[in-house]
Amino acid sequence: MYKDKRILAIIPARGGSEGVPRKNIRLLAGKPLLAWTVEAAGESRYIDRCVLSSDDMEIIAVAREFGCDVPFVRPEELAGHDTPGIAPLFHAVNALDEQYDVVVLLQPTSPLRIAEDIDGAIECCLNSRYGTSVSVTVSAKHPEWMFSISDQGSLLPFRENEMALSRQQLNPVYVLNGAVYAITTSLMSEEKRLVIPGKSAAYVMPAERSLDIDTIMDFCFAETLISERNSHVQ
Repeated sequence: MYKDKRILAIIPARGGSEGVPRKNIRLLAGKPLLAWTVEAAGESRYIDRCVLSSDDMEIIAVAREFGCDVPFVRPEELAGHDTPGIAPLFHAVNALDEQYDVVVLLQPTSPLRIAEDIDGAIECCLNSRYGTSVSVTVSAKHPEWMFSISDQGSLLPFRENEMALSRQQLNPVYVLNGAVYAITTSLMSEEKRLVIPGKSAAYVMPAERSLDIDTIMDFCFAETLISERNSHVQ
């Protein structure tokens, strides 16, 4: 609870994975990918309840092994690759007896996010005028240095501005990192989306905690980052 608001975290983890088969339970540094998010949610100071939304019994078993609450099985019709991301959240909220003021989406593909990030995004959500926040990180690639290629094979600038010669000349731009989405349940019901352009508060996370795993290469990179992080802790 934060500011007397009851907070529900939802971890969506469907069985199908087109990029990496069984991605959500694939081992990362000795633990299933899903477990990293379950543990981070468990260390949050504000989350009142964290539930898994999954259609897959093997994923459900792994989640329970690591202490995650699984009060329901997600219907198959809400587990397709083209299912809108907001749909499992509405299902989860409606499947529970308790009422919550804030919903927090925690995707298992962000294993490097920590409890501090979750709580920071919740604070950002409830301390802003908007009632919603989303985690972002500084983009490693700036649109000022992006191009398309013409039919004749020449580079066409993505933007018409005069091209900056150094990074120091550029204002930072930010990208969604997929780690934390927080929104009041009333606003979610009204907007039926999590990111509202111009009306979502930004919670900025460092690049080293912003990896969104989608490929085998991402798994390898995450292993390296975790090893580096652990070496500093010891």
